[in-house]
Parts: sequence; structure tokens; C-alpha cells
Amino acid sequence: MDRKMRVVAVEEHFWSRDFAEHFQGNFDRGPKIMEKLEDVADRRAADLAEAGINMQVLSHAPPGGQKLIPEVAVAACRQVNDDLARIVTGKPDRYAAFATLPQIDPVASADELQRTVEEHGFKGAMMFGPTNGKFLDEKPFWPIYERAARLGVPIYLHPALPDSRVREVYYEAYADSHPDLLGAAWGFGVEAGTLGVRMVLSGVFERYPELQIILGHLGEGITLQLTRIDESFRRPANAPTDFAGIFRNNFHITTSGFFSDTALRCCIDEMGADRILFAVDYPFVANKPGVDWLKAYPMEDDTRQKIFAGNAERLLGV
Repeated sequence: MDRKMRVVAVEEHFWSRDFAEHFQGNFDRGPKIMEKLEDVADRRAADLAEAGINMQVLSHAPPGGQKLIPEVAVAACRQVNDDLARIVTGKPDRYAAFATLPQIDPVASADELQRTVEEHGFKGAMMFGPTNGKFLDEKPFWPIYERAARLGVPIYLHPALPDSRVREVYYEAYADSHPDLLGAAWGFGVEAGTLGVRMVLSGVFERYPELQIILGHLGEGITLQLTRIDESFRRPANAPTDFAGIFRNNFHITTSGFFSDTALRCCIDEMGADRILFAVDYPFVANKPGVDWLKAYPMEDDTRQKIFAGNAERLLGV
């Protein structure tokens, strides 16, 4: 890479203590991570400058709206989105935003999405995992997708912890020795990948063909298995489904926390470079290694610039 490139990172998190007071449970991280999450000023700016990142698209760190106390969910999301809007307004060249939605109330979520897009210029929303025991592909949540399609903004589906029954059966035996088996090492990807597959099967894209979904971590495993998934669903027992076609037309994937040459090559082969956006997953993953990795990846600079910023510019208008 021999020229200066714009870099936009699209899965980058912050934390609001006021918002977190309304969670059902305690989700604080260690002090070093919390310090970085809460800082959207000098320390973060220096970190971005060192890595060569021009813009972050900010979203509240998990958990999101699905873990809110129901009685305050709508008001809490409105407040945290207004707080985030002030951060973006203060540094519009450095930050853009995804909304947090009160997922327990899908109609209110659709309204809040529209409000943040129209009033604050937000670029879409980030949603997290099962809500009230229901996956986000289920029809009660479709008002959100209808509104997103109408507004022309994407929904970013972020991993969340699996259901407690799944945790006990699949992960409990390693909770002490390998706690990340439940999270980033495996459980998060299984959870978000399952949601991505279910979204395709649900019929939501036939109903709202303009809807665009973003998955992080290079597609949460779906991209690697896309051919096998597509072939399996074409077997006689299954309802007719153009799985691969829908996935390639209605999904975008990001590099968040997954800086692998081999994995990226597979994603480019399966999805095309136009569907891949750069992301780090800050502060859970450091900025500079992600930027340095994509700078060094063997590809044409025009393709590199698409992934670093061009695709985000086109999809999000940043």
C-alpha cells in the first residue's frame, strides 16, 4: 500500500453508566476496558490517530436494549441515543452512530430508529441477541426491519450470550477453565450465526427486499459454510430457499476482531469485496493491529480502499 487511505471502523463501542443502570444484571468489564469504553475524548482520539483510523461508527457496548428493565426501556434508549448524538455532533468528522433500540417493544424500536435517523443522522441500529426468549428473526420484530428498509439504513446484528439453557448444556463444563468458550471464542459466533441463518429462512427479505443486515466477525461463520448451507437447504425436505443468493444480496460482513488472511480470502471469494467493511471491535480488540493487518493484506489498493472506507461510505453515507 503506497498511498494514504481513509479508514472507517464500523463496530466500535462506548459505554454509558446512566444507561447501564437500567440493565437487568451487572455487565461491567474490567477497569481497563471500562476506562476505554467510557472515554470518547482525548485518549480515544490519540488511539485512533496512532492506528490511522479516521472515523468510528459508535454503538453502545453489549448488552444493548434487550437487557433493559421493560418499564424504562423506551426512555432509556431515547436518552442514550441523545447522549450519543451529542458526542457525534461534537466531533462529526471523527464519529458516526448506530442507535440502541428498546428491543422488548419492536414498534417503539422502529419509531426510535426513525427518530435517530431523521433527527440525529444516525446510520442505522445495532441489535443484540434473543429478547424475551425470542430470536430477532421472529415476526414480532419485523416492524423494525420494515422501518429500516423504508429509511434505507442497515441493522447490525451483534452477538449476545446464548440462552441460559444452551449455556448449561453446551458451555458450563468449561466455565471456569475457559470462560471465553461461551463468548468470543465460540458461543458468540454460534449465536449470531444462527440468527443470521434464521433471518434468511424467516421470509423477511422476501417481504422487505431492500433490507440490509450487517454481521461482524467476517460473517459469524456463515461465509465459510455458505456453499454447504445453500446445498443442504436445496434438499427435498426443505421449503424452497435461495439461501446463498439472499445472503449475498442482503448481508454485509465486517472484519471486527477477525484479522485473518485466510478467512478474509474466503469471504472475498464468497461475498465479493463490495460486501466487506472494516471494523475493529474496539476496545475489546486493539485498533492498530487491525489497520496494520489490512494494510499488509495482498490485494489491489482500490479493493483495499473499498474495505477500509468505500463500502461504509456507500452503505452508511459516512
